[in-house]
Amino acid sequence: MPSFDVIIIGAGAAGLMCAMTAGSRGRRVLLLDRGPEPGAKILISGGGRCNFTNLHAAADRFLSNNPHFCKSALSRYSQHDFIALIEKHGIAYHEKTLGQLFCDGPARQVVAMLLAECHAAGVEVRLGQRITDIVKADRFHLSADQGAFESPALVMASGGLSIPKMGATGFAHDMARRFGLGLVEPRPGLVPLTASEEDLALIRPLAGISFDAVVSHGRPAFREKMLFTHRGLSGPAILQISSYWQGGGPIAIDMLPDQDVAALLRDRRHARPKAEPQTVLAECLPARLARALAARLLPDRPMGSLSDRALDTAAAALKTWSFTPAGTEGYAKAEVTVGGIDTADLSSRTMEARKVPGLYFIGEAVDVTGWLGGYNFQWAWSSGWCAGMAV
Repeated sequence: MPSFDVIIIGAGAAGLMCAMTAGSRGRRVLLLDRGPEPGAKILISGGGRCNFTNLHAAADRFLSNNPHFCKSALSRYSQHDFIALIEKHGIAYHEKTLGQLFCDGPARQVVAMLLAECHAAGVEVRLGQRITDIVKADRFHLSADQGAFESPALVMASGGLSIPKMGATGFAHDMARRFGLGLVEPRPGLVPLTASEEDLALIRPLAGISFDAVVSHGRPAFREKMLFTHRGLSGPAILQISSYWQGGGPIAIDMLPDQDVAALLRDRRHARPKAEPQTVLAECLPARLARALAARLLPDRPMGSLSDRALDTAAAALKTWSFTPAGTEGYAKAEVTVGGIDTADLSSRTMEARKVPGLYFIGEAVDVTGWLGGYNFQWAWSSGWCAGMAV
């Protein structure tokens, strides 16, 4: 049976980083993946340009039952370390918005970079390997449909449940349960929200409209674009808040950030008394949205005839639209999995399971989930590096 110093399951972002790091330390590394090519999620990320990290990656932009857990990994291998790697390989990049860094060229450059680092470190990569069993005595013994392998160290980097059409499974979670580790209930994150039939009466005719909004749910609030869809709401602001929404409660939407809407409407009543409400709202919102909101919120009369009460009621609705989602579009459309292996059972420095020496969990499988915009890739790089330095 072929023997290795470390076996890594999952050739995604975290697995590739772990493999190249361990290999560079002289470890004999086997990297396995059930898919036909490595880095599948890297290739589709950022519209094919790979939003590979964020300049503002810090612990307060990650969700976890233990918000302090990710601090060690993020500080030991930071966004600046990964940027240095990108620059070492001559990959051109740019900042898009809010600290988000994208490749100028295709995301395949990032995968090629990671594979080049793995090759230089002597990592053996085997694809199309479906794991059928894992047992541990003095070492880990893996059975796959194309062979069997053994190692004193095993790293689970097989991801979470998001985007099952790309091969995502709950394999890492199943292995955690098998070896007695706890699990924080997984749920879809960075995912579009669906609307009730009542709300769809307003939303569905507006499908395709995107505009700047502040979306909040309790304390978390995000100002980015919001998008109406045929099923509900999407866009970056909605995806961000979806990771915090756990069902049952409303989210609040400010459709006109930075605007004193009541003052605006009163001013237009004085300055443009013959104007229709939809014309006034169209000064600040897309015309089709302005028309729909005017019809719903204000009488069909010229601005000059509207009362203070009517204007104030409409203004309040525009600033604090309370939307209660019917649900989410699920893992099929989720960019990440919120929840996962309980961090209480892992070392924050090495990612090793406290109860099972030699067993490590990294990346999306762990109960650490970043905001939209490169944060989850940074967690993959950081957690992968930490495990790679430890095995």
